[in-house]
Amino acid sequence: MDIELIAVGTELLLGHTVDTNGAEIARVLGALGVRVVRRTAVADGGEEIRDAVAGALRRSGAVITTGGLGPTSDDVTREAVAELFGAPLDFDPGVWNALVQRFARLGRVPVESNRVQAQVPRGAVVLPNRWGTAPGLWLEGRPGLVVMLPGVPYEMRNLLRHEVAPRFAQRGSGRVVRSLTVRTTGIPESTLGERVADVARSAAPLTLAFLPGVEGVDLRLTAWDLPPAEADRRLRAAADLLTARTAPHAYGEDDADLAAVVLEHARARRLRIAVAESCTGGLLGGRLTDTPGSSDVFVGGVIAYANEVKVSLLGVAPELIERHGAVSGEVARAMALGAARATGAELALAVTGIAGPGGGTPAKPVGTVWLAVALGDEVEGARVLMAGSRPEVRARAAQAALFRALLRLRGVPAG
Repeated sequence: MDIELIAVGTELLLGHTVDTNGAEIARVLGALGVRVVRRTAVADGGEEIRDAVAGALRRSGAVITTGGLGPTSDDVTREAVAELFGAPLDFDPGVWNALVQRFARLGRVPVESNRVQAQVPRGAVVLPNRWGTAPGLWLEGRPGLVVMLPGVPYEMRNLLRHEVAPRFAQRGSGRVVRSLTVRTTGIPESTLGERVADVARSAAPLTLAFLPGVEGVDLRLTAWDLPPAEADRRLRAAADLLTARTAPHAYGEDDADLAAVVLEHARARRLRIAVAESCTGGLLGGRLTDTPGSSDVFVGGVIAYANEVKVSLLGVAPELIERHGAVSGEVARAMALGAARATGAELALAVTGIAGPGGGTPAKPVGTVWLAVALGDEVEGARVLMAGSRPEVRARAAQAALFRALLRLRGVPAG
């Protein structure tokens, strides 16, 4: 089954809001064999919504809309779709009572404008919204199928999973669209392409997409229109081959986070981690502490942005800074050893660099970053050159430090 998505909201067209709902819907429905073939954003206007839904129904016969189901004057999705279907709006006492009860639990009283949320196109199935005030609506008729969902992501996700997905599952063909992603870091997209070129050619009917980002390049495999067991088998085999071809740069699958992987390896070896940061300003420690359960491994760190803090708290010798500069391998290694001494950690990571947009020189251009990893008394340093804006350089530096730590923990030469 093919379906189109229409996101309603002028704020989407102005760029003030990003449509995250479409990605969630595509993932959930794809797993049920329902393929999203087009995504459209339209303004809060009855004519715009009606035209977009009518065009989508002509092409695909099925549409999911998000947004425009609230109580204000710009929420006109239900009216536009009802008009397209020739379905009068009827007041539904059950929907109204549920809304009144929800407001009472919140210590509020609905106002007159809330009554519009109890208007239901004749013939529509109400999808109860236990997470908000606007119910979803399932309307099927001569024009096709339209499922109307609220635009608030939390409400939309719950309605999608508890009300919409089960209905589509009942209509399923027994074939699915599924994806599996292999996450890599520290290797350019072009190099990855060369390493896995034959995998991409031989993966059919799977497809392989390269998704570069600040943290690295994700390799997304997608199985199209296959029985579930066969899709899983093919994805597993292809992902294992990709992981082997991209070693040691592959660190996990799907939503894997490199910081969590590092913590797990350190935990397995009963090692504690500390950090010393200059240009990343706490991002590295933040990445580690974003992971639940990190407290049994991560002990703390020092944000040594100023040189005097590098000297006073990390014990970096002033002559090292004077001779080599704060952004140097010598200082990075001294920072890592200083963090280990200060915290008692067995594994310490250090970052110092030039994030920009100013401060670069011909010898040390913007984006120059020195990393160091101390494991016991042994410390290794590496120079990397990061591209991008100041936030991107800092984020890439934190990711690179985590990757160097993972290589040390795995006993893999950094190269």
